[in-house]
Amino acid sequence: PARPFGHELKQKRPGATAADGEVMVKLYGKNLSRAESEALSGSLGHAAGVRLMTLGDGLERGIRMLEFRTGSGLRFTVLVDRAMDIADCEHNGRAIGWHSPAGFRHPGLHDYEGEGGLGWMRSFSGLMITCGLDHILFMHEAETPEYVYGPRRTAKHSLHGRAGTIPARLTGYGEAWDGDRCTLWAEGIVTQGTVFGEHLELHRRIEVEVGSDEIRLTDRVVNRGFYETPHMLCYHVNVGHPVLEEGARYLAPIRDVVWAAHEESYDRQGVGYRTLPAPQHGFHEQVWQHEMGADTEGRVPVALVNDRLGLGFMVTTRKDQFPCMYEWQNLQAGQYALGIEPSTNHVTGNGGARDRGELIRLGHGEDRRYDTTFTILPDAGAIAAAEEAIAAIAVQPDEDYPGPSGNFMPIGGRS
Repeated sequence: PARPFGHELKQKRPGATAADGEVMVKLYGKNLSRAESEALSGSLGHAAGVRLMTLGDGLERGIRMLEFRTGSGLRFTVLVDRAMDIADCEHNGRAIGWHSPAGFRHPGLHDYEGEGGLGWMRSFSGLMITCGLDHILFMHEAETPEYVYGPRRTAKHSLHGRAGTIPARLTGYGEAWDGDRCTLWAEGIVTQGTVFGEHLELHRRIEVEVGSDEIRLTDRVVNRGFYETPHMLCYHVNVGHPVLEEGARYLAPIRDVVWAAHEESYDRQGVGYRTLPAPQHGFHEQVWQHEMGADTEGRVPVALVNDRLGLGFMVTTRKDQFPCMYEWQNLQAGQYALGIEPSTNHVTGNGGARDRGELIRLGHGEDRRYDTTFTILPDAGAIAAAEEAIAAIAVQPDEDYPGPSGNFMPIGGRS
């Protein structure tokens, strides 16, 4: 009589499970070897995979997109032609990433210097937008003697820089097996360059294990040019409904509330930093900078959680790579979002970084690396564990409107 596939394999590896320390693919509640998972279907794609496609309609027409499915319920998309940023993100059909009215606009439609430098807003949508590579935050005109070009004595920077609307060169994607462990991955290079100016490259790798709820993002920014070149970087990570709804909570290891853009009218809109309301009408964005603590390994976890749904989203960065963190609230009806924004520099921006002597400058071949993890918190247990880990680093203020200190700590210890 026929025996179930894997019988002999299991006899050769008695008791081999993930609990015993062997890394295996987890699908549909089972720990599977590669052979066992391949026996279930003619392709891993029935459960998980990464696939390249091109969007075909409206303002997103022509954008190359990678779709990742992990088999855990996690699905997300990567816009190759928009800096390989993450656009959609959902878990078991529940949305995580924010969709704005701007949509996923093709970069060919983007006008970087439009609307007095605010044209970036018309391409502002998705779970994650890369801000940089030589400028972040509001508009700024900087002197550029390093470029040794008379007609270009200054650089006029628009909101949040150029990187987020530059198409990447896709260098590879697919699935990679290592024994019984499978990783879905994609890599690409985003080049921001000009004559008599900067020549910076963003080398990006996105990976996630099959069966996992954790996305790993590894970035390396390198100066390919021969001018000493400024470098700034920020991730605008945007969480939308249903994680964001009335009663959702912002969790972070806050040691100090440094700054609030709305400090002079701090409680006028009735929204503090901790607990989020339903969509508002006539709401003006609110932004904080928090000084975060880090765990013993230098990691900074920040989360938005929804206790009603038992669903949350956590961003974990490294303090020595992203020493600063902003919280962005756009609670206007129809644009409803909460932003978690790790940054290389204080919210005082390009000018402030220059004035404080904290602007990164890269010589030829010099680089900076950034390691970030996005984690879905799929149930109440995962939320509780994340909250406990965050509180073990620092207990955040228990009042909604903690007074900003104005104490912008010196930035040091860069990796």
